[in-house]
Amino acid sequence: MSKIATAGNKGKGVRSDCFISLEITSQGGLQTECISKVKALYGKQIESEVKEIAAFFGIKHAHITIEDSGAIPLVIAARMEACIKRLIDTDKEFLLPFLPANNYETAKDKYRFSRLYLPGNTPSLAINAGIHKPEGIILDLEDAVAYDKKFEARYLVRNMLRGINFYGTERMVRINQIPAGLEDLSYVIPHHVNLLLVPKCESAEQIHLLNEHIEILKKDHGITHPIWLMPIIESALGVMKCFEIATAAENIVAMAIGLEDYTADLGTKRTAEGTESFFARSLLVNACKAAGIQAIDSVYSDVADMEGLKINVLKSKALGFDGMGCIHPRQIKVIKEHFTPDASEID
Repeated sequence: MSKIATAGNKGKGVRSDCFISLEITSQGGLQTECISKVKALYGKQIESEVKEIAAFFGIKHAHITIEDSGAIPLVIAARMEACIKRLIDTDKEFLLPFLPANNYETAKDKYRFSRLYLPGNTPSLAINAGIHKPEGIILDLEDAVAYDKKFEARYLVRNMLRGINFYGTERMVRINQIPAGLEDLSYVIPHHVNLLLVPKCESAEQIHLLNEHIEILKKDHGITHPIWLMPIIESALGVMKCFEIATAAENIVAMAIGLEDYTADLGTKRTAEGTESFFARSLLVNACKAAGIQAIDSVYSDVADMEGLKINVLKSKALGFDGMGCIHPRQIKVIKEHFTPDASEID
């Protein structure tokens, strides 16, 4: 097994993160080097933290280099633990305190007009995301994380669930496609996640398998609060099984469509008119309404076009959708404004 491991991000444009290189040695104690613009202020604190984590895992001799770009302690801890877990086999977890403000449940029928996708391995985008007040914040372990970064992203997502203030918004994680996504569960279920997004879902059996693993973890950790599911339909097969999936379990609260992958599966391109996806979107909405759950539309990818987003939201709402994903905070206001029921709809 290699005795050198790395985790994190570095380079131009990287903020609120760090890159750690860990080499386990046979002698010399714990030697640390901190490279940071704020080393004079925080260098000793950073070096002390990584030494504490190393000692927690029984590492007595190592060379540790931390290239800091403004990382907060929970990020440093996640990067350091990911390095250690690449080098030694242990079930121990270095868990920072759980933020009491994140200890809340969400209702099955709560509004889910907007949900903001955030890459699970990019802490700078998540640290203050709650202040934008979407209905949900999604820490994404799937498409937004490169394959070779998924291992370390799990530790970061776990630590963000524990230590980032979500300001009451629904705490969501998009796991990887089943069955690979089952490996993500132990990093999120014990840490008060409210909802899991299930990408590329194509059968009720995938939901049943997922729930079996969730229930085992809930029992092991004494968890009693509900963990909701939102399957994402992203293929022709998934579309044809919409109602089967929507009714697969009581903890399914919504179902979403992912049009980029769906149109790729059809062998066509996504257009502004949406002709190529009209059948799939309509079928998904009907399946959701028949099952008594919420229908969530795909993201609008042009973050600079607010007028185009408004038109898209109005079309979406006219089809019967109850909400939409977003990939930038500036989209939240438009989505919420036009999905929120007006007085006539409430009456």
